Amino acid sequence: MDKIKFGPQGLIPAVVQAPGGEVRMVGYMSAEALALTLETGWVTFWSRSRNQLWVKGETSGNRLRFLDAFLDCDGDTLLVLAEPQGPTCHRGTPSCFDGLAPVAWLGHLQDTLKQRKAGAGPDGSYTQKLFHRGPERIGKKVVEEAGEVAIAAMALRFEPTPARREDFINEAADLLFHLQVLLVDQGLGLEDLAAALKARHK
Repeated sequence: MDKIKFGPQGLIPAVVQAPGGEVRMVGYMSAEALALTLETGWVTFWSRSRNQLWVKGETSGNRLRFLDAFLDCDGDTLLVLAEPQGPTCHRGTPSCFDGLAPVAWLGHLQDTLKQRKAGAGPDGSYTQKLFHRGPERIGKKVVEEAGEVAIAAMALRFEPTPARREDFINEAADLLFHLQVLLVDQGLGLEDLAAALKARHK
């Protein structure tokens, strides 16, 4: 807390990022809002329009479960890592920012998969059936898709055409999708894999 440089109004901008990398929103925190965030585990801001503390999603239920926070190099901006409990924007969209970078979109997909596991979405969807059948069936799909990726890679090597490249991309996307399903089934996410890879990096 001693390193944080609050502005003239006693506020610091806080950028909220989901575990998958998607930027969800930007708000302002006072020292009290940050303390409450750390104490309660729910991201809390200072509303400049209402001039009061504001727990994000307190009314709608679309709260932000606090995971971690990082201070920028100048000490005047916070990056808040939080797990969204639903859409973050008042428009009902996941993010207050339109458009997602392709990699950040994987975080949105992960949120959707969590909803499917919880039973939300179309009844009898392919993803719901996978979750219902459990890790054995999901694991078999991961192995199957990995084999198809390897075959597509060999085909691309010997015939480097746009069509072969597209086939490889599609097979790799299928593999990544089913791996994400397996991760969510086990209560994990891409951020856990990223953390493991980061820990290995020297």
